Amino acid sequence: MDTVLSNLGVGSGDVILEFSYLLAAIFFVIGLKRLSHPESARNGNLWAAGGMLLAIITTMIFHKTGAGEGIAITNIVIILVVIAIGSVIGAVIARRIKMTDMPQLVSVFNATGGAASALVALIEFSNPENESTLVTLLGLVIGIIAFSGSMIAYGKLDGKVGDIFAGFMKYLNLFILLIIVVLIVYITAGTAPFETQQLLVYLLLTIALIYGITFVLPIGGADMPVVISLLNSFTGIAAAMAGFIYQNQAMILGGIFVGSAGTILTILMCKAMNRSLLNVIIGSFGGGGEGIEHEAGVIKEVSASDAAVLLSYSQKVVIVPGYGLAVAQAQHVCNDLAKLLEEKDVEVKFAIHPVAGRMPGHMNVLLAEAEVPYEKLVEMDDINPDMPNTDVVVIIGANDVVNPAALDDPSSPIYGMPIIKAHEAKNVIVMKRGMGKGYAAIENYLFFADNTRMFFGSAKDSIQKLVSEIKNL
Repeated sequence: MDTVLSNLGVGSGDVILEFSYLLAAIFFVIGLKRLSHPESARNGNLWAAGGMLLAIITTMIFHKTGAGEGIAITNIVIILVVIAIGSVIGAVIARRIKMTDMPQLVSVFNATGGAASALVALIEFSNPENESTLVTLLGLVIGIIAFSGSMIAYGKLDGKVGDIFAGFMKYLNLFILLIIVVLIVYITAGTAPFETQQLLVYLLLTIALIYGITFVLPIGGADMPVVISLLNSFTGIAAAMAGFIYQNQAMILGGIFVGSAGTILTILMCKAMNRSLLNVIIGSFGGGGEGIEHEAGVIKEVSASDAAVLLSYSQKVVIVPGYGLAVAQAQHVCNDLAKLLEEKDVEVKFAIHPVAGRMPGHMNVLLAEAEVPYEKLVEMDDINPDMPNTDVVVIIGANDVVNPAALDDPSSPIYGMPIIKAHEAKNVIVMKRGMGKGYAAIENYLFFADNTRMFFGSAKDSIQKLVSEIKNL
């Protein structure tokens, strides 16, 4: 067998390496498949991580340079030390991070992936053996946009960076994007001396870095889940470009999987919001039509005892979780409430809006952590037809995803976005700390409706009060 491989100019190590990449790709596919269900998601992460670990180990052992030599022992030691340091840092952060800060963590992790791909492209552009100039430049640009854009997304999610909705921003972004395209075409043509090309590459890096910032700055808070998903796809595409530079099948396939999954998720989320991706990117979130006059009405509060009676003697109850649930860390006690009501023969379901929270699937992650059965999580399109027959809708920290202005107010920034039609239920109980506006910073007139009662306080404390009252009935 070795003789046959030798005659083909292929070593046994190359065969093992290529086979390991194929096996790693299979692990990635299994991991992605298992990530599609909360009950198997953790196991799916292990499958994908196992595939990546396999690709790293076999690369260090069997990879050959252009001169036919393996990776130097010194470099392997450096790689292992860096992996160890990164693993320790990652483990510490993952264990200490609060569930409310998960979107910020996702943004930072995504930024590091983009930065890594951009650095690979920057280094390889100076490599005389690199013949993939266009791919290298695309990896550089996409990677650095993913980095700076994700860091701005982190700042916006963490309240450190505000929105800039100035009308000129979209024209500025188009101008910067045009400069990036012109620079890529000029550098790829190779008409300039190599030293000049290197200077232009650094200029391209700087402009792309700025573009990532200006691209995310004008995007409104309610659009952040879509933006995070889009930036995640950018990181995957940048990783695939790095794979093409090194002709590494594992990097290519891994990048393609991440990029395609992020792109599909972005499209699905835009569809769920009844908006185009372009509409999200330019920061134009609805509005502009003729508004309708709303009467503010009177806020009607409900006590814990009255809310407990109403819930206990209902037949159907729907819980709508939002970011306030994450802030209060109330997912576990919320599940306790659901179980208690079910013991009283009340049918309880959780209505999940595609963009509730601060990242894709935020509410699913929260409720899965609290071991809420997945079959109780019902998507918006499936739960809305049942709303008129629902006795009580309990809204926990959600605002924009239940705001009727999305349906009837053309002047509203969220006009046209599909919502959970909580207002159609027989009774609505809204749990909030106060009358503050949601992430889209607009008034929610559902709070003034005749069938709505406000239950003020921290979500966790409020639910605990309800649980105690229901137990005493």
